[in-house]
Amino acid sequence: MSATTLHHGKIELALHELRSGSGRSLLLVHGLGERSPSTVPDELSAWPGPIAAIDLTGHGESTIPLGGGYHPETLMADVDSALAATGPATIVGRGLGGYLAVMIAGGRPTDVRGAIVLDGPGLAGGGPTPSSSHIPAVDLSMPGPPDPFAMLELCGDPRPPDYVMVFAQRATHLSGLLRPISICSSERPAWLEAILEAPGVSTATLEEALLHYASLE
Repeated sequence: MSATTLHHGKIELALHELRSGSGRSLLLVHGLGERSPSTVPDELSAWPGPIAAIDLTGHGESTIPLGGGYHPETLMADVDSALAATGPATIVGRGLGGYLAVMIAGGRPTDVRGAIVLDGPGLAGGGPTPSSSHIPAVDLSMPGPPDPFAMLELCGDPRPPDYVMVFAQRATHLSGLLRPISICSSERPAWLEAILEAPGVSTATLEEALLHYASLE
């Protein structure tokens, strides 16, 4: 596995090439507290093109910023940086990565040729509304990766269903795909239940979703 360093502001991101090749890339986005796999996961091996994976800010080989400050929109920009390097790609996101896949599908609808949401850590976030305010303690004696601030802040980020619906609708209207988002997870937090009502969002098995997006021109 070879890695390329991408620059996102003051952050250095590790983009891993898991498999080279020609054609459209499959871009993997890991879950909260995880890192990119070192080899192509067996369940993704049938993908016909190159496969890459991004370590999000505060995870894996990417930079840990001082003092935290983690938000899904910031990590969405990490994925945007990876897309700029790979070119148009189909995105597979686990947990938190699945949420980011839906966001970037709406943010970059012509570059994301299908977003696949899988079960994994961080899929639910902090629920649809902000929680009661508190001052948490972060154990800095266990330095990351993953950054403990990332674990704390991204476990509690609120995810109003109507907010992420905007991204799902943009993907449907602007991508040119009949099925820009495929839900392959069994966990269904409120934001995910909401976008299942949107045109262009379908449920599928991972195998079905990969086959579908691999067949796109």
